[in-house]
Amino acid sequence: MSKKNTALMIIPTGIGASIGGYAGDASLYARKIAGRIPLIVNPNIVNAAVFSGISDNMYYVEGFAIDEFVKGNIALEPSVNNKIGVIFDSAISQKVLNIHLNTLNAIKTVYGIDITGYEITKEPSGVEFFTTAGGISSGKVNNPETLLHAGKKLLQQGAQALAVVCAFSEPPEDDYENGNGVDVVGGVEAVISHYLTKHLLCPCVHAPAFEDVEITGKVVNSKVSAEYITPTFLPCLLFGLKNAPLLVNLKTTNVNDTDYITLNNLHSLCVPYNALGAGVILDALAANIPVYAIKENSTVLDIDKNAIKLRGVTELDTYEDYIRIVEKGNNE
Repeated sequence: MSKKNTALMIIPTGIGASIGGYAGDASLYARKIAGRIPLIVNPNIVNAAVFSGISDNMYYVEGFAIDEFVKGNIALEPSVNNKIGVIFDSAISQKVLNIHLNTLNAIKTVYGIDITGYEITKEPSGVEFFTTAGGISSGKVNNPETLLHAGKKLLQQGAQALAVVCAFSEPPEDDYENGNGVDVVGGVEAVISHYLTKHLLCPCVHAPAFEDVEITGKVVNSKVSAEYITPTFLPCLLFGLKNAPLLVNLKTTNVNDTDYITLNNLHSLCVPYNALGAGVILDALAANIPVYAIKENSTVLDIDKNAIKLRGVTELDTYEDYIRIVEKGNNE
């Protein structure tokens, strides 16, 4: 049997997580865990605009791919120096597009990240976002097919992973800059990345582009400050995708647990303590994967193990408690 030497940390976007609900503010916790055991993270955990909390011992995996991984439908193939293609929404103005193109060139020059090229969609994607009555970030994409078409072209040109940048209207004034509330654009970003990952089976991550590129001169909360010093959020996607594992369909491909990461390698999963309503939690429990709910991290979902009578979930006070568990298990 394969050694269960990989952990999974999930902090969903758009649910107001007190840790990880802002701009890379869960990175320090993830890096501590990854210092003890290889760690799968969803991009929301480490993405921070022009910064990234990704480390060499982390696997950067989009949410839909994580769901399929825990179901046992896909394996993760470790990869380095991926060829990355970039999709730009045609609704982005030329001025804002130029800022992003300068960003691509800077990333290639300074870090040597292999960006194969970019495609501008034939039509606007039509992104809309809103907050539900329950306070959860959500939205829709009116023309997702135009993003899919651009993505297919980039894959045909040799890209292995895709960064996506869509035009977003300016979000309403709220308390986000003070480190409170929900990231209103996060939910629809997940919709975009889930859709493309599902149809293209490659790492896909999204960042918004806003027309107002003026940088504020006021001091904001440290949890969101990464997003207030730059007109583009593209760099963190490229840092994460550079070494993101590739996705292998286990329904069509036989793999071994030596060269690939499968569900058999998964030691455990940790999530905010009251964000237990997702299918990935139920799938993990069904596969006898220990699930740890971290009480120091709360969300607006308010779905803890008592609310839905989940058996097999262990509540821990802090991420440090979880670190001690994975450290012990990885050394056995």
